[in-house]
Amino acid sequence: MAPAILETPNRARILARLRSRPTARGAAIALVILIAAALFAPFLAPHDPYDLAALSIFDNRLAPGTQSMDGPVYWLGTDSQGRDMLSAILYGLRISLVVGLSATAAAATIGTLMGLLAAYVGGAVETAIMRLVDFILGFPTILVALILLSATGRGVDKVILAIVIVQWAQYARIMRGTVLVEARKEYVEAARNFAIPGWRIMLVHLLPNALAPILVVATVQVASAIMLESTLSFLGVGVPITEPSLGLLIASGFEYLLSGEYWISFFPGLALVVLVFSINLVGDRLRESIDPRRR
Repeated sequence: MAPAILETPNRARILARLRSRPTARGAAIALVILIAAALFAPFLAPHDPYDLAALSIFDNRLAPGTQSMDGPVYWLGTDSQGRDMLSAILYGLRISLVVGLSATAAAATIGTLMGLLAAYVGGAVETAIMRLVDFILGFPTILVALILLSATGRGVDKVILAIVIVQWAQYARIMRGTVLVEARKEYVEAARNFAIPGWRIMLVHLLPNALAPILVVATVQVASAIMLESTLSFLGVGVPITEPSLGLLIASGFEYLLSGEYWISFFPGLALVVLVFSINLVGDRLRESIDPRRR
């Protein structure tokens, strides 16, 4: 039974559409490579950028391809602290992906449940939840995140919390609209006639049928979360300097751009652009593939 359930016509159609687009395939391959590089960073990185005792001030700001005094070659150069940029980028990818995926998963879970509750229960519950959603969405995302981090301090966990607080409202609004449409269909009315409990109707019947737009938005929001974390780290209120993300690596070389030492900011910036572009492209193609109007 399992293969028959997994290989549904709709899923096969979506996968076929994704495979038929060269840009989607290329973005997916690039994304897989970046995720694999982040996962295996301890094995791929030539040096440990967190090991301060192994850093040498004599190796600071070396150009790409320069050989250090101890022998190894820094293929992407070094930063102002003498860290190998290739190693720092691999570890920075890990921080950015952990923040993006964790924050998106938590925000999607909270927003989905809140939107589902608001649409099904209605009344004062719906009014309270949606007014809170309107309040959160009424402020610029970066401003809310800056205020939260100014109050709580720097740290990976605090950045994730700030992103969750500013992102969950988008999922709640989308989920509410989707559930309101699904709740009018015959299978929901049949479930109510059979006296099935409301919580079971919400979680077993409505939730699976309303998840498609949430999954598409979550894919794109991973890129938004990574960009928001990078922006906060660039401004100096994100992750601590001992756990540099891509945004913090870009910030560390910003002051050297005009002096010709471009590689300190350029290579982390290039990795960030490729990561965000790949996620956005895969998410956009996924949205097109599951759109029922594009059959």
